[in-house]
Amino acid sequence: MYNNVYFYREKQRTTMLKELHPRAVWTHFEALNAVPRGSKKEQRVIQFMLDFGHGLGLTTAKDAVGNVIIRKPATPGMEERQPVVLQSHLDMVHQKNNDTEFDFDNEGIKMFVDGDWVRADGTTLGADNGIGVAAIMGVLAATDIAHPPLEALFTIDEETGMTGAKGLQGGLLSGSILLNLDTEEDTEIDIGCAGGVDITARLAYEPVTPSALMCYYLLEVKGLQGGHSGMEIHKGLGNANKILTRLLYRLTLAGARLSSIDGGGLRNAIPREASALLAFEDPDEQVVFSVFDQEVAVVKAEFATVDGGLQISLLKVAAAPVTLLPLAVQEKLLKALYAAPNGVFRMSADFVGLVETSNNMARVAVKDGDIVVKCLTRSSVESSKWDLATALQSCFELMGASVSFSGDYPGWTPNPQSKILDVLKSTYASLFADEPEVVACHAGLECGILGTNYPGMDMISFGPTILGAHSPQERVSISSVQKFWKFLLQILRQIPVTT
Repeated sequence: MYNNVYFYREKQRTTMLKELHPRAVWTHFEALNAVPRGSKKEQRVIQFMLDFGHGLGLTTAKDAVGNVIIRKPATPGMEERQPVVLQSHLDMVHQKNNDTEFDFDNEGIKMFVDGDWVRADGTTLGADNGIGVAAIMGVLAATDIAHPPLEALFTIDEETGMTGAKGLQGGLLSGSILLNLDTEEDTEIDIGCAGGVDITARLAYEPVTPSALMCYYLLEVKGLQGGHSGMEIHKGLGNANKILTRLLYRLTLAGARLSSIDGGGLRNAIPREASALLAFEDPDEQVVFSVFDQEVAVVKAEFATVDGGLQISLLKVAAAPVTLLPLAVQEKLLKALYAAPNGVFRMSADFVGLVETSNNMARVAVKDGDIVVKCLTRSSVESSKWDLATALQSCFELMGASVSFSGDYPGWTPNPQSKILDVLKSTYASLFADEPEVVACHAGLECGILGTNYPGMDMISFGPTILGAHSPQERVSISSVQKFWKFLLQILRQIPVTT
């Protein structure tokens, strides 16, 4: 049974989600978030959407890879308008704080209202892209919203490979316009995005048995904000894996031997936490902690403005049955981790303020003879993406690792002459007496992939304001959802006739 009981903190600052407006969105978001829907574990949410479509009496189907398509005829008087595809992805990023007890596979997200924000308790919220899904559900269920012929496309596995978009066959959709509801700033209209590729380095080593004189210490980095490794990579937020590497490098100069590393998680989330088990033989603790304290002070000063919650600790722990890395492997690993590019690699020469190419060192796992490093490289320029990927490959191959590429997907080339862009710009200006920002983003939207099988489809992306996506700080603005809903409904009324 799904957990549909929601958690509330300070009573005076909370409101039941069902009391929020627009109810057509929040009611469906609440129902959706009661269903576990992690990437590559979407079976239950797929069935949820199939039941939803069939329950409305609409033509509903699942394609070969698990995407759900629901069709709704035009409302009276809108039959001659161009058919529109409304598109969002069903899966969400699963991230939680280490001290949060939560079972993503069996529990619904525990949500609460904090002023103008809806948040989750210690986990990701799933507003990325659950709010988009809920808005589409609201349109499909409504009897009083004017709209052209609609095809609702709910894709799977956007967050860990975009396999739903990649697997969508040509010819299934008849819409000439696609509205992607996955943008996270309500003042922006997206017309382009970055592509990406997953990079994995692996190295096996022969573990070394430590001497009986070894003393053990746990090094921990935590308290970082984390966030979306595309949309927030330009903010200079701390990467727990890189900070841990920096401290390890200094401590090894004081005689530390490395036993294990457990850092980060998903490729599309900037790592918030990382830890390592170290060993010293007959250490001079005054020297060890002097080196540690000096480096911690420097690192904290560097991140005080952008990541002031950073916590770093080194604690002595009881001896345990552990193994160590050979000295040569330890040295090569730390040098490779230190040297590997992370963060912004190049800014766009064509779009002011846009990150062109970046890398996120997302996961480092070292234990009992195995080293695994996982990165996600993004770029809006294909050649630059592979240039950085090759740099990372070279770095890890120099330490003796094998390097593989997977999950490659293309970017979405901006089309400033898009006709649906003109509709959105004029609609936005009319509704809000302001001009929207027309941008390309550094995140990976599905439009570029969908366009390979639907090259003639006019695509655009927009959405409400969501902050902290891919981290437990994820939150969505209530007033922004109201603005987004108003914008969406007016766009549907303004869809031009078929020519």
